[in-house]
Amino acid sequence: MFAHCGLRFGLSVCEDIWQEGPSAQAAAAGAQVLININASPFHAGKAAERETLLSRRAAEHGFPILYANLIGGQDELVFDGGSIVVDRKGRVVARAAHFEEAALLVDLDDTGAPLAPPLGEVDQGTEGEAAIYQALVLGVRDYARKSGFSGAVLGLSGGVDSALTLAIAVDALGAGQVEAVLMPSRYTADMSNEDALEQARRQGVRTHVIPIEPAFNAFLGMLGPVFAGQAPDVTEENIQARCRGIILMALSNKQGRILLTTGNKSEMSVGYATLYGDMAGGFAPIKDVPKTLVYRLASYRNGQDPVIPERVLTRAPSAELRPDQTDQDSLPPYEILDPILRLYIEEDQGIDAIVAEGFDESVVRRVTRLVDRNEYKRRQAPPGVRISRRAFGRDRRYPITSGF
Repeated sequence: MFAHCGLRFGLSVCEDIWQEGPSAQAAAAGAQVLININASPFHAGKAAERETLLSRRAAEHGFPILYANLIGGQDELVFDGGSIVVDRKGRVVARAAHFEEAALLVDLDDTGAPLAPPLGEVDQGTEGEAAIYQALVLGVRDYARKSGFSGAVLGLSGGVDSALTLAIAVDALGAGQVEAVLMPSRYTADMSNEDALEQARRQGVRTHVIPIEPAFNAFLGMLGPVFAGQAPDVTEENIQARCRGIILMALSNKQGRILLTTGNKSEMSVGYATLYGDMAGGFAPIKDVPKTLVYRLASYRNGQDPVIPERVLTRAPSAELRPDQTDQDSLPPYEILDPILRLYIEEDQGIDAIVAEGFDESVVRRVTRLVDRNEYKRRQAPPGVRISRRAFGRDRRYPITSGF
């Protein structure tokens, strides 16, 4: 508690505001205004949760609350700012912008009541896909900058994941600081190359085209005597991904640019990714973004400026590691997979509870088994921006080995 200009201020820090006790103690001590300084990390929907809580606290205790939140990225976390002021009735009377530094000046009268600006001057906040996209941009920018990288490199395949990652990287670092690498194989469709080159042109980034066929053939020749008599399988698919990983890491090392991986949460959940291949890199911008949300974010970004070719958003997703391959050859449709993953990973629901939501039991058992079995891959994955209530890594760790 401290006094200033005849007013008595209570001061709380971070988690204090989420608990009933500290606010009640400040009110009991005679506080007329409560200040809360906070480092509240972002997840989708968090801003609305904060405002609901602050409004309730203010109304309960009859004092205005001045809530100041941190802005910036730190490892997986993004702090979204959005500082706000609520009056003693719990109404929001001032709000700073999200995802950018701001000075929010609020006058108080001699009773501590905030003198509200005209309603139209109160920032309306950022929600939905716009908030998630800005969190990803801020997370990439600060991770690269604070880690000493001036730029980034990534593989651009013509698929939606790498397309969204390129858009985020350019918005975060600037077109001049981002390089895109096309690494076609014998299975790469012409439209993939065309769409990748078109997006790179639209965004003004430097591109390299480095076919992996010579490296792939070299590895097949080296391993031929050992593989003799065995039919091609996922091994050959993984060799292609690892050829690409070597190329990208070489460019990252040579140029001092951070390598951004392009895998999404759906893939990371079920292990639809190659260790030391497409998982190689320093930071994974969309690691916590499910595939269905990837499409929505790409559409949102195109609504600002159509940098991603429309065909990228409409064609069936494919790793293009064998003829006529699509993701749904190996996985349930993402419209089914993503809700199951959300219930299992983010909401801690068991198999029976997920089945009760209307999902086929055999599919649920298969998906949850894949999630559990692929913890060993996720432990070796780069960090990435957290945008959900529970991301892999700091939020959810599972034993790699078990007896069940």
